[in-house]
Amino acid sequence: MKKILLIAFVILTIIACKKEETKVDYAVLQGTVKNLEDEDVLTIFNYNQSFIDTLITDDKGAFNDTLTVSDNFYLLKTKNNFIRIYLQKGTVLNMNIDANNQGEATTVTGKDAEITKYVIAKDKAFTNLTSNPQEFYSLDPTTYKNKVSQLKDDITAILDTTTIHSDFKEKEKRNLHYSYLNQLKIYEGAHGYFTKNKDFSVSEDYTKELDSLDYTNEEDFVFSDSYRNLVRGYFMDKSEEITKKDSTISNDMAYLFTLRNIENETIKNDLAYNFAKYNITYTNDVESFYKAYQEITTNAAYAKKIEATYKKLKAIAPGEPSPKFVAYENYAGGTTSLDDLKGKYVYIDVWATWCGPCVAEIPSLKKVEKQYHGKNIEFVSISIDEKKSYDKWKAMIKEKELGGIQLFADNAWQSNFITDYQIMSIPRFILINPEGKIINSNAPRPSNPKLIDLFKELEI
Repeated sequence: MKKILLIAFVILTIIACKKEETKVDYAVLQGTVKNLEDEDVLTIFNYNQSFIDTLITDDKGAFNDTLTVSDNFYLLKTKNNFIRIYLQKGTVLNMNIDANNQGEATTVTGKDAEITKYVIAKDKAFTNLTSNPQEFYSLDPTTYKNKVSQLKDDITAILDTTTIHSDFKEKEKRNLHYSYLNQLKIYEGAHGYFTKNKDFSVSEDYTKELDSLDYTNEEDFVFSDSYRNLVRGYFMDKSEEITKKDSTISNDMAYLFTLRNIENETIKNDLAYNFAKYNITYTNDVESFYKAYQEITTNAAYAKKIEATYKKLKAIAPGEPSPKFVAYENYAGGTTSLDDLKGKYVYIDVWATWCGPCVAEIPSLKKVEKQYHGKNIEFVSISIDEKKSYDKWKAMIKEKELGGIQLFADNAWQSNFITDYQIMSIPRFILINPEGKIINSNAPRPSNPKLIDLFKELEI
């Protein structure tokens, strides 16, 4: 009996004295970034493109941060560079980055570094294949399909040579297949666009592999950006079916309607939030949009963010005083403020020289300007180019013979006028009345016949 008690005592002593294992829920990210401009910063975003943190760098570009993470992909960004990395609980990653070297890290070392090395190699292979979109998406259907299939096989071979743990490999191989399927899905539209053949269509069996795809896999939805794109596209297609049957329903509302019946809360909340955070700033019916979103979401954090945007949008509703821009540089000389234009309607084009859709609107804008020359309306174009593109802005105005009032915003995307209007993508058009009040914070584009209808309604 004494022996039994002694053994029990020893076991209890060992258990009591054993150091408790600490569960780590963070990753350490450290290294250096060179060629970082004075106004530039190194930021990190999660897989959902949501901002996480600004990594503080010293005067030599060194950074060292501890981040609470889930096991997933993350994005490191500077103004001229972005790098996808993979972090999991316990990762210690050391990176030497060039702020001007697009998509690449000079060195990657540390615990779990092999995964990030693989991710960078994969992204580089994809970038090399698609570096010339015009050429790539103009390929005939068979050649295109063979190339994306070969890319999947090549990257899978790279993955197989690594010693990365099996859990990641299994999910990543599914991810590579989703990427392949996603490329097949977008081919028809991309090919038609780059070949200027609006009537182009693929054969019925070209995307047959998509027919059996499960759109309810939560694990793959969180892990795979390509799978998320496929799921998003599936519900976009469903929303188009609704608008074709009933043209009175807007595209925005139709998409939100399709999300209501999704049973998986993670997928439903993610799709709804990522759609709402951009599209609520563009919808013509903010109240209905916000109400529809509220009826869908069950994620309190997401709901709070959309509510904050909704409250800001109420400040730029029709009839409200317009936010102002002050002393923006005028291409013609001097500076111009919104108050200088009181007494006239003001049609504002927010654009940038690097924005393809913005440049595509120029011919239509010039035509409308000519039609309304001498009328009680000013046409104002505000460039949100970075300061380094200032000369490019001036050159394009001269090259394209742009008319109207050409202004250069004081702080690009971060200009108060831009943030006050909740502008998250461009081009963006705004119409203000002679008293400086908003008529439409998301006015029709010059290429849209509804713009002239609006001008006629206002008797401009």
